[in-house]
Amino acid sequence: MGKNTRVKDAWNEWSNTDFAKYRSDERILRLIAHPESEFHHTTYSMIKEVFPNLQGKRICVPSSGDNHAVFAFHLMGAIVTSVDISERQLENSAAIADKHGWDIQFICDDTMDLSHIKSNEYDFVYTSNGVHVWINDLNAMYQNICRILKNNGVYIMYEVHPFTRPFENDTKNLIVRKPYDSIGPFGEIPTYAWRMQDIINAIASSGLNIKHIEEMFAEYNTYWFEVSGEREQMSKEELDKLYQWKHNPLAALPQWLSIFASK
Repeated sequence: MGKNTRVKDAWNEWSNTDFAKYRSDERILRLIAHPESEFHHTTYSMIKEVFPNLQGKRICVPSSGDNHAVFAFHLMGAIVTSVDISERQLENSAAIADKHGWDIQFICDDTMDLSHIKSNEYDFVYTSNGVHVWINDLNAMYQNICRILKNNGVYIMYEVHPFTRPFENDTKNLIVRKPYDSIGPFGEIPTYAWRMQDIINAIASSGLNIKHIEEMFAEYNTYWFEVSGEREQMSKEELDKLYQWKHNPLAALPQWLSIFASK
């Protein structure tokens, strides 16, 4: 059984279990009311600077996952294609789109291949957090992202910062669980801990030109502990200390990474 098959099977299962909460009526209604809230504010500022108006822009979102970014782009007026390796993720997201009458194209395809996507089709390709950990060939991923973009098309990514990968999720002590240059694969369902150089070199070698990079530190409502759902178990005092590196050494590290590149 290939690596991608194991990943596909896992996500087909998780779509109906662990990740069902992301399709709740409450989450979707909040997204409808404030589509920009689906993006880190720094990443959203990057998008708005490049595209002050997304109306009619053709956007592809590979490894679309919960499809919140896809829904948000559609609500902002874009023509959106959602691509994911998991049929169940796409089926569950398509059901939400059908319920609300949203015209979104859903395609099952591997982000490292994108064989069902024509070349030179899109104004904008976007990948969100949690994509790169499942990718075993960054060069293939970025070569195909470059291929499907129109000339002068734009790629923007939002991802967990690689500097956080070597450390345990311990807010009291900085505990190293692996060397920075140990990239994987890890686990029965293979994951990867790519370094900054791996991501940037793959983008640069694909034919894309890197224009701007942002590294984002812990901020209220954007810190990984909060977005992972652990906030509900924490007191206000504990939550406040998450942002103070003297109390939480992980807060001294950048938490998120955004890169803007163009073809």
